[in-house]
Amino acid sequence: MDEKKNKEIEKIAIVGAGSIGIGWAIVFARAGYSISLFDVDQIQIASSATRIDERLTLLSRHNLLKEDIAVISSRVSATADMKLALSGAGYIQECGPEKVEFKRDLFQELESHLSDEAIIASSSSAIAPSRFTAEMKHPQRALVVHPGNPPYLLAIAEVVPSAQTSEQVISKSVSLLESAGMSAVIVRNEPEGFVFNRLQGAILREAYALVRDGVISPRELDEIMIKGLGKRWSLIGAFGTSALNVRGGIKSHVERMGESYWRMGQERGVNDPWSSDLVEKVADDISLRFPDDLWEEKVLQRDLGLMKLTQLFQENEELNF
Repeated sequence: MDEKKNKEIEKIAIVGAGSIGIGWAIVFARAGYSISLFDVDQIQIASSATRIDERLTLLSRHNLLKEDIAVISSRVSATADMKLALSGAGYIQECGPEKVEFKRDLFQELESHLSDEAIIASSSSAIAPSRFTAEMKHPQRALVVHPGNPPYLLAIAEVVPSAQTSEQVISKSVSLLESAGMSAVIVRNEPEGFVFNRLQGAILREAYALVRDGVISPRELDEIMIKGLGKRWSLIGAFGTSALNVRGGIKSHVERMGESYWRMGQERGVNDPWSSDLVEKVADDISLRFPDDLWEEKVLQRDLGLMKLTQLFQENEELNF
């Protein structure tokens, strides 16, 4: 077990034992934390140990665990007693229904059982934290920490504070996530859907429109995503792909494709051209990872990564759905 970086928090409570709650339990238990899993549903509680062990078994089979399954699973206890689950917890990960009213009531109930220092994070996929934390006694302790699903395989989480969330709570949450092997990305200004689902939503909106317009079938569209866009994005992201597609990086790509992308947006009723200042901002940041003077070297590195991915898919039939 790697030594935990976050020494301030020893116990984590997870509220909700559905698929996301189970996923978070694995993430934190794998990192050495003591986990108390709470749910009002006795069936969820009764089956939680089995569901955790099933996933840990698969992770172990693919050499993704550093400890024995029994050691990791022993760190997780499950209960239908909220007060017991929250007792001594320094961080709470809420995994309840995606409903504002539910979360508003739950967050007020949760903080009534906690010390003032405990952090309360929601796994919400799209709801701005201020919509359900504003009426808390201590809203500065609350925020959203939205994972990809399943979090034990997608090691990324969006940390979304409200205007009232304290910088200390943000910092402690980021530190905790990183100690559990997660990349923590701070999302400011509370956009609905945050970044993960705004990007996903933009792709899905265009995908549905293309199918509606008779351009392509749903399965063929997914082929383009799986074997083309998604394959590259999984290695270097959307901006990285643009930077390496054209010699000269982001600016050259925008010169070549920016007007075309603008016209495509107008077809969908979106008039949002990329200003020169915005392009400059993106180019400056992306060039730290993909410098123009290393363009050929980075293109080769990308291609080698794609070769390894291609080989992996060819050698593993179960990866081809």
